[in-house]
Amino acid sequence: MQNPILKEFPHEFQTERLLIRLPLPGDGALIYPAIRESKQDLKKWLPFAQQEQTLEDTEANVREAHAKFLKREDLRLHIFHRETNEFIGCTGLHRIDWEVPKFEIGYWIDSRQGGKGYITEAVQGITDFAFTNLKANRVEIQCDAKNLKSRRVPERLGYTLEGIHYNDSIAVDGDELRDTCIYAKTK
Repeated sequence: MQNPILKEFPHEFQTERLLIRLPLPGDGALIYPAIRESKQDLKKWLPFAQQEQTLEDTEANVREAHAKFLKREDLRLHIFHRETNEFIGCTGLHRIDWEVPKFEIGYWIDSRQGGKGYITEAVQGITDFAFTNLKANRVEIQCDAKNLKSRRVPERLGYTLEGIHYNDSIAVDGDELRDTCIYAKTK
């Protein structure tokens, strides 16, 4: 198998309304306000939202994500509106197995941008990118069974609910046992 760091593929692509690209140094200044504005919505589902973050913390995280992208270890992607260049949210291809190849898509949106179909559009674009540019054989989306907004994304896009892992995690915002839905598309 080719060393993943040598894999060549585009670092950005567009959908009808969105520009989706790798994280770049300086993006922390765009993401930090979105995290602060969306904290209450994100806190229920995402570990990173449990802690207070500074602008410096956010920028450091962006730079780490940039390095991981270049090393092909994790492909975080930032979502922007094509016309306004406004930051919309984060997504990406995670838990990568280059041998298969398979990927897991994750996503979150700035709460001020919710309800406009941006995440569904982004996930469709990333799904296409994974199968076309990265030659994926499998793309997964995993989400908390109680996160109905997150579940609607793969359901709208024709992903198959392969199963639910019952009592397989602890809620990120407490100590309640949670179930995880596993959605997938395969080649």
